[in-house]
This record gives sequence, C-alpha cells and structure tokens, in this order.
Amino acid sequence: MSSEGAVQPFEFVACLELREMLGRVAWDERELLAGIEDAPADSLYYHTRSYFLRSRYLSALYPNDFATWAAIQVRDRVLGERLAVVDPFDFGDVELLRADLISVIDAHLGSRGTVPRVDTGEPFHFMRSTLIDVPATARATTLEEFRDGLARVDGSAIYYHFYEPARRRPEADPLRWLDALGRHDVADRVRALHPSMSSLDGMRAELLAICDQALGVHGA
Repeated sequence: MSSEGAVQPFEFVACLELREMLGRVAWDERELLAGIEDAPADSLYYHTRSYFLRSRYLSALYPNDFATWAAIQVRDRVLGERLAVVDPFDFGDVELLRADLISVIDAHLGSRGTVPRVDTGEPFHFMRSTLIDVPATARATTLEEFRDGLARVDGSAIYYHFYEPARRRPEADPLRWLDALGRHDVADRVRALHPSMSSLDGMRAELLAICDQALGVHGA
C-alpha cells in the first residue's frame, strides 16, 4: 500500500556558492601537490564536486579544476588526463579523495626528471566555497509533484539535492523522502545514478525519465 501524501512535504532548495580565495597559489605541480595535502575539505569540494555547479550545461574533458590546470596552464596533458579520471563521487570521505589525488600526482612526479611548471599560463589559485540555501519555491507531497518540481527548479537545486550529500541539510535528502513515500523503486533507480556522468541538465533529464516511467507516462 502506497504511503504517498502521508509524509512531510519535500521542499526543493536551490543554492548560491559563496567563494573565497585562500591566498595560496601553485606555480608547479609539486606546489599543487603540497597545496592539496594542506587544503581544507571545503577547498577540495570546491575544486572537484563544485565544478558541476559552475559548468552546469556542458561536460568537459577535464572535469575538475586540478586536471584543467595541469592540462591547460602547465600543458601537462598526461597529468591532466590522470586527474580527470579521479571521480570525487566515488569517495564517501573527502580524506579518501585527498589521498587519491596525492597518490596520482606523486606517482606522476616520480616518473619525471623535472617538475612541470607554468611558463606562460596562470598559477593555480586554491579556493573554497560555502553553499547558501535559497528556497526554490517548489514542494512535493506526491511523486507527481516531485516530478513537476524537478522539471521547474533552477539547476542549482538539482546540484544541491543530488550532488552534495555532505553539504546539504539532512531533510533535503530526496532518497530518504522517496523511501518514506514508499517509492523504493524510484529511490533505488535514483541511487544508481552517477553524478559525474552527466551535466546538471543531463541529470535532470535522467531523473525526469525515472519519474515518468514510475508514473506510467506514455513514451517514458
């Protein structure tokens, strides 16, 4: 028996990213490595996960700031490609992500006789960000309303709810809400999605397709 309508409404939340320069730069890859070793957790989030908020419409060859800088500014495409395959969504703990980034750069430097550095490009600027909640003027008490909310909200709400489990409010967890609604089938399919595989628009399209199929929408 469905429990739709018997749980607390799901309130969509959009977000703004408040950015802060940390005053640390890297001119070569060893300085980048040292910076990653010392960077606060929210800086690692900014340079990896937050890429998807800042580049919401298109995916890129180098989907994090570390990879982009190595490939474009240092012109070390080998390291850029190695860092590009480090998926921040594979790590439940930011310290595990940090360790993997360090391992990749350390191994790369160990294979070279010199330390690649910026010649004519820009240094890497370490930054961090805070997410500021913004009510998205959409709420849902049923799966149909949830689907309609997904279609209407700003892309930053897709990011907030599906890309940032560590930095969102617990009650903003769509999976927990879907489970409470009794729609474990939908929750399981959403849980299987991998954020790094698409842009925010691509993620929205996948979420809508899952909802449409669950609702029996023609053509879904």
